[in-house]
Parts: sequence; C-alpha cells; structure tokens
Amino acid sequence: MNDRRIARVVIVGGGTAGWLAGAALAKLLAGVVEVHLIESDEIGIVGVGEATIPQIRTYNGALGIDEDEFIRATQGTFKLGIEFINWRKPGHNYFHTFGDNGVPLGRTPFHHYWLRARRDPGFADLWAYSANAQAALKRKFTRAAFEIGSRTGVVAHAFHFDAALYAKYLRGWSEARGVKRTEGKIVGVEQNAETGFVESVRLERGEVIGGDLFIDCSGFRGLLIEGALKTGYQDWSHWLPVNRAWAVPTANAGPARPYTQSIAHQAGWQWRIPLQHRTGNGHVFCSDHISEDEARAVLLANLEGEVLAEPRLIKFVTGRRKKFWNKNVVALGLASGFLEPLESTSIHLIQSGVSRLLALFPHTGIHQAEVDEYNRQCGLEFERIRDFIILHYHATERADSPFWTHCRTMSIPEELTRKMALFAVNGVIYREQEDLFTEASWLQVMLGQGVDPVGYHPMADQLSEADLHRFLSDLRTVIDRAVDAMPTHEAYIAANCAARQD
Repeated sequence: MNDRRIARVVIVGGGTAGWLAGAALAKLLAGVVEVHLIESDEIGIVGVGEATIPQIRTYNGALGIDEDEFIRATQGTFKLGIEFINWRKPGHNYFHTFGDNGVPLGRTPFHHYWLRARRDPGFADLWAYSANAQAALKRKFTRAAFEIGSRTGVVAHAFHFDAALYAKYLRGWSEARGVKRTEGKIVGVEQNAETGFVESVRLERGEVIGGDLFIDCSGFRGLLIEGALKTGYQDWSHWLPVNRAWAVPTANAGPARPYTQSIAHQAGWQWRIPLQHRTGNGHVFCSDHISEDEARAVLLANLEGEVLAEPRLIKFVTGRRKKFWNKNVVALGLASGFLEPLESTSIHLIQSGVSRLLALFPHTGIHQAEVDEYNRQCGLEFERIRDFIILHYHATERADSPFWTHCRTMSIPEELTRKMALFAVNGVIYREQEDLFTEASWLQVMLGQGVDPVGYHPMADQLSEADLHRFLSDLRTVIDRAVDAMPTHEAYIAANCAARQD
C-alpha cells in the first residue's frame, strides 16, 4: 500500500488514448488532480480505430461534447452496424447492427417467435424486424424517435471518424480545461528503489517530470507498464492468429454508407470505414498464411476509390497485459493490449478503462484492493470481447484455404463453447458479467455465422399461428414505414453536421 495522496497524474503518450484520459480527468476531477500529458510529435500513432460502438455517445455526453460539433470536427459519419461479407461462406453476407431485433412479447424475447415462424419464407429474414438493419440497407438515418406499435423506437448509432482528428479535438478541449501538454521524447524512467513505483520520467532534453499516478498510453511499446515494470503479456494468437494489417485511405466513391463493411478474404479480412472526406481501408491478415506483399496486393485490388497515400503496415500480437494496473501505472489503449478492430472495440476499451479508473480512483493513495478490482473487471471485459471475435472466425463453413480450415477446427475457450452449444439447442442466449455485447449482438452474429438453433422457447407457442403471423407482419410494416420516412444518411449529415471541406 502507498498512502501518498494522488495529486498529480502524468499521461505518457497522446493520441486517442492519451487525450481521452486527459479529457475525462480534466472534466470529472477538475480541481482535485493536476493532469500533465507528455507526447512526442516524432512518434506516430497507430490510429486503426475509426469505427466505434454506441457507448462512445455516453462518454462524449459525460464530457459535455456536442454531437454535431464533434462530427464536424472529426469528418464523421453515422454508424448503424457492420455488414459482414464472405464470413460464413463466400457470397454470403449479414448485418450485425446496433439495437434490438423486433420487440419482445411479455417475458419471451422476440427471436423465439421469429424462430418459430421462420420456416415460412415470408418470415425468414430476421433483419426485416430491425429498424437499424433496414435503415442501413436503404442508407437512411435519423436521430428522431419513431413509433413501433405502442413503443417508441430510435435508430441506435455510433460513429465513423478520423481518429487523428478526434485526438486533435480532444487535445484542444482538454488544454482549454487545464491539461498541461509537454512535447518531448521520454528517454528514462525513475522508480522508487523500495516499492518499484514510477516516480518520474526524463525527457530527451533533460527535463524531469514527476507524478503520483502514471497512465501509460505509449502504444504497443508499453513504455512504463512493460518497459519499466515488466508486467508481462498474455498472447491470444492461438485463437486469433491474424497479426498484421495494411491500412490505406481512399477517396470516397459515392455517398457514405451508414455502416462499416468487413469483407473476409483468404487469410483475413478487409475493413471499409466511410468518412465525410475519405474512406478508411485496411486488410487484417495472418502472415503465416499470406505474405505481406500478397496481403498488400489483395487490399489494393479490392478498393472502391482512388488511393490517397501509401499503404502503412501495422504489426501486432493479439492479447493483453497480465495486469492493466501495476503499482502506480495504469495502461490504456494499445499499451494495455490489442484486440483486432473487427467489432470496433478499440476506442471503447480505452473509454471503459478510463471510466473504471475514475470509479476506483486512488485519491488517498494506491490500495491493492482497488488495483485488483480494476484488473479483474478489465480482464473479464477483454476476455468476453475476445470470445465474441473468435465466434466470427470459428463458426464458419469456409474450407477454401488453410487459414479458414484452422479457424473452423481450432479449439476455443470453454465459455464460448458453452454459449454456442446452448444457443444451438433452443436459441437461449445468456449474457455474462462484464459482457460488452448484448443478447441482440450474440443473436445476429451466431445466426449470421450459421449457428442455427434446433428449436425455440415453448412460451412462443402461446400465440396462435394467425396471431403470430399478424404480429410479425404488422411489425415489419411499421418498421418499413418508419425507415421510408427517414432522410438519407447523406442528406441528414448535410443538414446537421457537415464538415467543412477545404
């Protein structure tokens, strides 16, 4: 235990992680702690996380950030979900959208009624009962509420944005609220000889900056969490073997889609993330099954617009630090671990890490009980997201390459095995502690990847056949009318939050 009061927080590294942490501390601990951020313009940021999930709206809201201002500043667009192409098998596609599918009747989740009715071709499409999916397909968007029978519905949304512009926006926001920034490269770390706690960092020009609590946002290097504290790393590449990504921006080839695309290839997958001023693209791949040059060629052959820069190679090992908080160092972002951006969780994990730190903030000094609880919660969330990503690779019919054969036949974590087996019987989904993804998310991905239940819950048999068909038909009609009345995604941005295009 260290009873030294936490008065000064030093953030090592900028980018999205550093400035997200700085913004939250400046806003929510104003007058309690001094925040000092150190970053070097010589050290680039990875910036693969340009797509997000709806939780970012809660985080931005807690900071008091205006959504339209944020979208304009980051060249953002709206995101209703992800389209997965060629994942189950070549030529197959499905959506994982935000929000619910259908509406429940009493205590019975909607999908059990759908499972009962789906043998009728007129009711075979689960996504016909999702306002998000239908809006995505028709490239529509609104933030206005609409009626679904006796319920009020909304289109659940997140964002696509330029991560570098987001960091720039947060930097200005944070500095205006008292965060002190120092430009410089760290060349030394001083630790207490008895406790091992980090006491200060030394910059290349000789300046020494001390603090009580350090937040490591130094990227894959983990300058403090690994370089100084030797925390260790859990390697998950036996479950998630992709270990490289080529990233490249292109000019937009048409109106921006209100969703991300994930396109499976022979040894990995490709992302398309539409922004107002360009499209972000990348090819995530396993170097054991395809060379870097071949992977680059695959990406360049599957782009929709003019290439705007040279492709950039990113190398990584999927996994996490053995401790996210060690002594007086908390790791955020890539310094804490890496889960590929398949489900757009990178920025969320930064935000949830900051939120937990605030909830367990060691105001009176570092106490092991708070450290242990932080590590327990972060570890569980990483594992649940890991399992959800593994599901996409493992539940596949693809046998057209050694990569997909490996993924289809590999052993998987016990919790994921149990979840898939339970769903395959009667469509039961259970959500565990610290599981980021809702029942609706598990439902869409398991069905989309071909995990097909044999039956459904017997409570769905309480409706007569005629009432069941009437319920589903009426719901589909209401959703179609609501979506048809929405403006296009392009028109909505133009009217509310268009960025200035220089």
